[in-house]
Amino acid sequence: MRKIRSLQLIVLLIIAGLLGYYFGINNVKVSWKNHKPSLMVVNKEAPAALAPVDFSVFWNVWQKVETNYYDKTKLDPQKMLNGSIEGMISSLGDPYTIYLPPAQNANFKDGLAGQFSGIGAELGTRNKQIIVIAPLVGSPAEKAGIKAGDLILKVDGEVTVDWTLPAAVEKIRGPKGTGVTLTILHKDSEKPLDIKIVRDIITVKSVDGWVKSAKDISGINVPKNLTNKIAYIRLSQFGDSTNKDWASVINNLNLEMETDESIKGLIIDLRNNPGGYLADAVFISSEFLKQGTPVVLEEDAQGARTTLSVGRKGLMYDIPLIVLINKGSASASEIVSGALRDNKLGGKSRAILVGETSFGKGTIQQADDLEDGAGLHITIAKWLTPNGAWINGTGLKPDIEVKLDEKDPSHDSQLEKAVLELAK
Repeated sequence: MRKIRSLQLIVLLIIAGLLGYYFGINNVKVSWKNHKPSLMVVNKEAPAALAPVDFSVFWNVWQKVETNYYDKTKLDPQKMLNGSIEGMISSLGDPYTIYLPPAQNANFKDGLAGQFSGIGAELGTRNKQIIVIAPLVGSPAEKAGIKAGDLILKVDGEVTVDWTLPAAVEKIRGPKGTGVTLTILHKDSEKPLDIKIVRDIITVKSVDGWVKSAKDISGINVPKNLTNKIAYIRLSQFGDSTNKDWASVINNLNLEMETDESIKGLIIDLRNNPGGYLADAVFISSEFLKQGTPVVLEEDAQGARTTLSVGRKGLMYDIPLIVLINKGSASASEIVSGALRDNKLGGKSRAILVGETSFGKGTIQQADDLEDGAGLHITIAKWLTPNGAWINGTGLKPDIEVKLDEKDPSHDSQLEKAVLELAK
């Protein structure tokens, strides 16, 4: 009797297993049968002028993923297409040639327009790592201790290795009042640090300026009997409103300088300025150089060079001039700095560079908007200083090197040195 019961139990277990297997298989078949491929390809044909490329492997992989991938909810054709394009662009190995999906392209434009919600830091890539080019002055990032040259190792715990720059920006930006935690590795440090930052509305005023007595400038230590006045312009980026803002500030300063002989010169502060429009760099440089003077050399893929020169009448051809730069000064900032260093006035450089070696971005990008709101930035040329120097990866070395006192952030030793140089 026990043997019969044992045999019955074994038979029941086998039947149950077979039924489970049967219904499991059939559920999978039903699920796959009901799955409808979400891809409808339009505009598949390549332009006739392009070199022939066999796309059969691409479509074969796409079809296999569409057919075999177990979680059908993850199959988003638009995301897959964006990922394919981003992969194509990243194969060039150029951190400045990038594809921006619609949301990221909108973020980029907001930044150039001067207002967005985020932490207020300009980012870049170096050796496949996300790096802080510069925190914006007064931004949540700066207040939290983010510095130019910091590596961002993680964002909210997600490792950033091999992230694209647009992907990093999209992860870090967010609604006002929300927080984001960045795992940061400061330059010359071996221990990463988690920094939580509360996002805010970032309004970038690209140009600001003033005239003050040297002894009244905050953050510097100069002799109390130094009564000379100094003109100062802070240029934070080369964006949509820069030229208009610049014209307003420079006109007011020029009026003061024409009537007050105690003003010894002008300081242009380009520290932590990540750059922007090439045309703006030429426009700003033209304030201090005579018409026809070369500002920057553009070199194409064939090595042919085009000189971009001063094309307008400026207001300050001969005023003593000092430019402040640091490792956060990049791109258009370096173009202006290089133009004012290489060109001469009375046998001397038009401007003295004070501070630290700049970031070193020596290429030019063409930005195109695509039909769906996405954007494509393609490196189209190198740029060189008027003397033919290509500073990509090395940066501009200042004439007078001054490092900030990290123990006392309130003391601006670089600005102090610039003031003392003008007061000589």
